[in-house]
Amino acid sequence: MKSKIMVVICVMGLILIGTPRSFASNGEPTANPGSVVVDALLVRPACFVATIVGGALFIISLPVAVPSKSVHRVAKSLVVKPADATFKRPLGDFTDLSAD
Repeated sequence: MKSKIMVVICVMGLILIGTPRSFASNGEPTANPGSVVVDALLVRPACFVATIVGGALFIISLPVAVPSKSVHRVAKSLVVKPADATFKRPLGDFTDLSAD
């Protein structure tokens, strides 16, 4: 019985010793938990809707974009940038959302 208690104490000690190292920063700034929640609940869904609406607008604008040879620029601004903001941007990081 005493050996089981000692094993549990030793295992818990080893787990607690390794914990601070797992929370160490790798040089990147950590995001504010509030901004992560706002991003996950409000901004990401809005960016996803912007990607879908931008895709529809891109298809509508193709008859004008093809003759003017601006398809890539229109696609980047209407589809690629909102998709990047939805799927590639780190959670809680709003720096890439500024309008260019």
